[in-house]
Amino acid sequence: MVESEISIPAEGVDLGGELIVPSGAVGLVVFAHGSGSSRHSPRNQLVARTLREAGLGTLLFDLLTTDEEQAEAETRHLRFNIRFLAERLTAATRWARARPTTSDLSFGYFGSSTGAGAALLAAASLGDEIRAVVSRGGRPDLATEALRRVTSATLLIVGGEDRTVIQLNEQAYEELQCEKDFQIVPGATHLFEEPGTLEIVAALAAKWFADHLN
Repeated sequence: MVESEISIPAEGVDLGGELIVPSGAVGLVVFAHGSGSSRHSPRNQLVARTLREAGLGTLLFDLLTTDEEQAEAETRHLRFNIRFLAERLTAATRWARARPTTSDLSFGYFGSSTGAGAALLAAASLGDEIRAVVSRGGRPDLATEALRRVTSATLLIVGGEDRTVIQLNEQAYEELQCEKDFQIVPGATHLFEEPGTLEIVAALAAKWFADHLN
């Protein structure tokens, strides 16, 4: 297993990250977290561990620098700037594609909250380079007109008690023209904090990526 703390250059800034690639990995999943989160998010870390157990590499990185995070906490000017976040995600993808340890792997995106909108916008731009996308409690609707251009196999996962986000995901699901699936986890709220619900998300994501990145 290759494990490393890394720094990703992106338009004049460096973004901290964590790249872990199990031996014999069949693909690499790049994470795009939501606003107010980071690569250290316990929820994304749990999902990442499950993906690695399924033979997938994971790249978790901070979409914003420390200074940007501090400014964002006060102004909230970046959390819904989906194009900006998608550009950061694309930069991380290009960086990973250029590394010897990951250059030959199939790539996928795991997006949470607004990060899911950024993941789908980036996937629409990169086309066949991104084989699969999974959204957890995401806002795929924020990718707007780009949804119809997504070719990556896309799985939307929403908590059964997250009713507003269910409606937004239903609307986005109708716009998607790619291979797709929509799963609702009963009893789960937006952050999947209820016992066992995040493990269901992780298992669904692991199967989706294993099926489409192998």
